[in-house]
Amino acid sequence: MKQCIDNPNDVDWSGFWAEKLATKKDKDWDKAAPGFYKRTRKEDYQIALFDKLILDENDTVLDVGCGEGSVTIPIAKRVKKVIGLDSSPKMLEYLEKRADENGISNIETTLQPIEEISYDEIGDVDVVVCSRSLNGIIPIEKVLSELNRIANKYVFITIFGPENKKIEKDFDRELGIKTEDFPDYNYFFNILFNMGIYANVERFDLNNYREYESIEDAMDNGKFRLDLYSDEEKELLRDYLERILTFEDGKYFNVKDKADWVMVWWKK
Repeated sequence: MKQCIDNPNDVDWSGFWAEKLATKKDKDWDKAAPGFYKRTRKEDYQIALFDKLILDENDTVLDVGCGEGSVTIPIAKRVKKVIGLDSSPKMLEYLEKRADENGISNIETTLQPIEEISYDEIGDVDVVVCSRSLNGIIPIEKVLSELNRIANKYVFITIFGPENKKIEKDFDRELGIKTEDFPDYNYFFNILFNMGIYANVERFDLNNYREYESIEDAMDNGKFRLDLYSDEEKELLRDYLERILTFEDGKYFNVKDKADWVMVWWKK
C-alpha cells in the first residue's frame, strides 16, 4: 500500500539525494588534475555560464570546487578578488600556475573539502559560484545553508541536466554495469524550496558537441571513470569509441556527445 503525503513539503528530498549517492565512488582529483590543466579550453559551457553570472568589478567571489581554474581565472579578470576553494592540492597548484601565466594576483586559494565549508571560516563574500561541483556532495542541505549564509548578493550553481553523459551511459550498458547515478536537478530545486530558498532554474542551451584530437584524447577527457575500469574494459572503451566516433577535418566527434547543464541561482 502506497504511503500518501498530505504536504509535499514533508518529502525528505535531502534524504533521497543522499540515497542516490550512497554507492558513489570518489574520484582521485589529484591524479586527474594534470589532464584537466592540459585540456582546459574555452567552450560553450563557459560562454553560457558567464552570460548568466551577475558580477561587479568590486565584488569578492567564492569559487567552490574551483579545480585548476577554468572558471576561476575568467572570474578574477572581472572582479576585485576570488577565493578558490578545492579539496585537491594538485588542482590548486595548477590554479596558481595558471594565475601566474595570466599575470593574475587577486586569487586566494583554500584547501578544503566542499562538505566542510563553513561561514565561520570563509566569512562574507558578494557572490558564490559553484560550477559543476555539487553533483556528488552528500550533506547537500548543510552545504547549501552555509553557501547561502556566505553570499551577500548572489549564489550561482550549475548541476547535471537530464541529458548529460549520453555516450557514457551507452557504453556502461554495453559493459552491463550500472552508470554512476547522480540525483536529478529537481531534487536540488526541491531541497532549496524546503529550505525557504526560491531559486531560478535555467537550462543552458549548449549546441556544440565535443571534439577530440585522437581516440586516446576521447578516452582520457575526464568523462569516463578510467580509474574504475580494468585493462580489458579500457580496451572495450577504445573499441567502442572507434565505433561511434566520426573522424572529419582532423577531429573525432559524435553529435550525441554534448554537455547538458542546469543553472540554479538566487538573489539574497
